[in-house]
Amino acid sequence: MSTSPEKILLVEGDPEVSDLIARQALQPMGFKVKVISEGPQAIQAAIQFAPEVMIVNLNLPGLSGKDLLVALTSQGIKIPVIVIAEKGMERDVIQAFRLGASDYLGWPIREAEVVSAVERALTQVRARKEREQLARKLKSTNQELENRIRELTTIFSIGKAVTSINDPQKLFEKIIEGAVYVARADKGWLLLKNGNDNVFRLKAQKNLPKSIVSQLGKAWDDGISSLVGLSGETLTIYGDPLKRFKVARLGQSALVVPVKAHKEVVGLMVVMREAAKPFSSGNQTLLEALADYVSISLINLSLFQAVEAQGRAIHKVSGNSSDTDIYSNEVLFNINKSLQSPLVLISQEIDLLLEEKETRLDSKSQKSVLNIRAHLESVAEISKALQQFAKIHEPKDYVMLNLVDIGKQVVNRFQPLAQKNKVKLKSDLSAKPVFASAHQGDLVLVFEALLTNAIRVSANGKVKLRVDIDKQGRPRVIVSDTGPGIDPADQDKIFIPFYPVTSETGNTASGFGIGLALAREIVKNHNGSLRIKSQPKKGASFFFTLPIVK
Repeated sequence: MSTSPEKILLVEGDPEVSDLIARQALQPMGFKVKVISEGPQAIQAAIQFAPEVMIVNLNLPGLSGKDLLVALTSQGIKIPVIVIAEKGMERDVIQAFRLGASDYLGWPIREAEVVSAVERALTQVRARKEREQLARKLKSTNQELENRIRELTTIFSIGKAVTSINDPQKLFEKIIEGAVYVARADKGWLLLKNGNDNVFRLKAQKNLPKSIVSQLGKAWDDGISSLVGLSGETLTIYGDPLKRFKVARLGQSALVVPVKAHKEVVGLMVVMREAAKPFSSGNQTLLEALADYVSISLINLSLFQAVEAQGRAIHKVSGNSSDTDIYSNEVLFNINKSLQSPLVLISQEIDLLLEEKETRLDSKSQKSVLNIRAHLESVAEISKALQQFAKIHEPKDYVMLNLVDIGKQVVNRFQPLAQKNKVKLKSDLSAKPVFASAHQGDLVLVFEALLTNAIRVSANGKVKLRVDIDKQGRPRVIVSDTGPGIDPADQDKIFIPFYPVTSETGNTASGFGIGLALAREIVKNHNGSLRIKSQPKKGASFFFTLPIVK
């Protein structure tokens, strides 16, 4: 039996029978029994008392037991009814069953029979209640599951937006819209710092009053977020405590989550409910995940701005300088120096997002961060190349080098990269030494740049390195590939840093053109020549010659 007494409504006009059933049989078993002596009162009692079982005498004064069964059905009251019938009332009992009775007791009645009949009826009641409870629980669980699916779908779509939306404002608006939805809030907003001024500005909002929307892009103090900005900890507050803050005019429950970069609070995400209903730990977890997306998007934005600024600087130099001063040491040094700070900061923030134990990034978010890291490595590659450019014209000691030996070493070192790209890397080296006067470090860079480019464009193809002496007696190195080839109109352009060259297949060539530009400049600095022979769909051959050793 349940923890609270199960209730029995007895409708019986004979006091002796009522006493036998209620006081002697049922109450000692722990049942709560209410006795009604007349049929008309039983309907109201059934509604107010809400019994689990009714026991009804078919011979009631005024309203018979059969009439009572009809009345219960008409009122929509579904209660197991046990009827009491004297001997010779078999037809009345059958009619009672047809009208909805669940069991009957024959007169004279024994206490054990009463208890047994009530227990049989209660077994049905308990089973029905359990089914109803399970149905309610299942419905609630299904509803919660649907909510979770919608929330996770929202999180997933925002994760995709972080890597696909280039407009930061649109991205922030999408994130705030998602935050309001997953937190089941009524309104929300995003505050971000602008540089190092430590002032939080309103960047995006959802359902804020027009008077506040007009503050977009401006410094705005909501009266509560500054506390989280100082503590760096998520804050949930509702009811009377919230009334002390001016933000209370926007709602009665608030959740504020910090947006962190390198453990520093750079932004604040806030959602509010108009009712004094507190936000749950689940709401907080989802909002903190969205805050991580904001952090990732800020890193992405910083990376994009750094690359964009670097690209503009390179093109400006390319457009305003002659061939002899395009790689001015001073210009290249300043460009490279401007990249160092954002590269270091972005790298540190990415490492924190991936390595900290408390990170809340899911697999999709981690993939996005890894993509950002890949872009960062590309920027680092550019920075390294710029450093090498800046050192090209520095005074260096030239020594006598055997290009055959360098060719052997470089081919062996590049075999793993070739295998990774499914490229067959071979060499055709002169049987005799091929000497040249050069700076060893710079000349190795030329070999590496040419092989890197050839392997990159020749996936599932072939690359060959040849070292020999040409007809004029000059040391010569040739790197041939089976890549898509370069249109004659573009063959001079591929030596310009960052120039986008489109292959015959319609795809922009991978890489940045840094290696080839660096290789040509090194060869020119050695008084040599680097050229290309290529036709679309027929691969390419890069070959350079150096002065004859006297």
